[in-house]
Amino acid sequence: MRKIIVIMTIALLSVLSNNSVLAVDKPTGSSAGEFLKVGAAGSQFLKIGIGARANGMAGAYTSVANDLTALYWNPAGVADVKGMNGEFHYTQWFAGYSHSFAALSMPISEGFTASAHLVSFSSDKIPVTTLAQPEGTGSHYTVNDLVAGVSISGYLTDQFSFGVTGKMVHNAFSALNSQGIAFDVGTLYDTEIQGIKLGFAIFNLGSEMEYEGQDLKTTKKYIEELKSAPWDVTFLANPYTMPLIFRAGISSEVIAQEDHKVILAGDFITLSDTPEQFAIGAEYTWIDLVSVRAGYRFGQDQLGLSFGLGLSYLTDGVKGQLDYSLTPTADIGWINRLSIAVGLK
Repeated sequence: MRKIIVIMTIALLSVLSNNSVLAVDKPTGSSAGEFLKVGAAGSQFLKIGIGARANGMAGAYTSVANDLTALYWNPAGVADVKGMNGEFHYTQWFAGYSHSFAALSMPISEGFTASAHLVSFSSDKIPVTTLAQPEGTGSHYTVNDLVAGVSISGYLTDQFSFGVTGKMVHNAFSALNSQGIAFDVGTLYDTEIQGIKLGFAIFNLGSEMEYEGQDLKTTKKYIEELKSAPWDVTFLANPYTMPLIFRAGISSEVIAQEDHKVILAGDFITLSDTPEQFAIGAEYTWIDLVSVRAGYRFGQDQLGLSFGLGLSYLTDGVKGQLDYSLTPTADIGWINRLSIAVGLK
């Protein structure tokens, strides 16, 4: 039975990989030059990285992921989460936006884990402006985007794990909203050679989304000069897709001593609406207590260097992790992330 699941998973990833390449080569948006794909997808908050540990390594995490943030980087990594676990992650985004992630997991059978998660991306009050009132009308609106998902992850062999996520994506601003369904699929392979692991994952395979709501409705006269009652008018919103993301990663535990561990990792990321990106990262851990991380992302005009610190703690029956990362950007300031994880042994 497990061999059948392995074959089906590999076949599914092959098909999805081909589809992701087609989506990248033929985006639905239009632009010019090197920015050909910009504007080809909506729901941009789905591209914001989750977790201070992963972002401290600049996102080189596809083959490293072994906590609940794997639901963003590679859902196969949740197979390594043992027992009951809960995590909360907060990102202080720019321009008054905040990004939060919460997840819970529990084992459902030997080698398999079920999990559920929520992602929230929201803004402070934003003033409404018009051409006639560029300083503001006195009204305000907010942005409220949300993801709710459930996942199953597990080991099909001693070296090969998989993960599948189904999620509802909701976008809302002012009096407009849209929603859609999407799926994420990931695999992780432990070569058992020098601690080398390989990870592959595809995200946001789903339906098109389209805004609807009161802000698309108004009244207009068919001919302004006629003294007739205005008509009810509804503007048509253009449908849009979610950003399709494919990740491939490799990592190795180059030092695996009792008191000292070093992980080196690299990722290749291709997206349906931006140029390809690369990330490299490293993590040093001392006596399974303190971790120091750094990384660099290539092909991104705002993100480059990242740094992070981590502290692990273990008591009778309870384990925890506290992480922090700091990412400077080219134009929009510093991005701070804080992560808290608690699990039962």
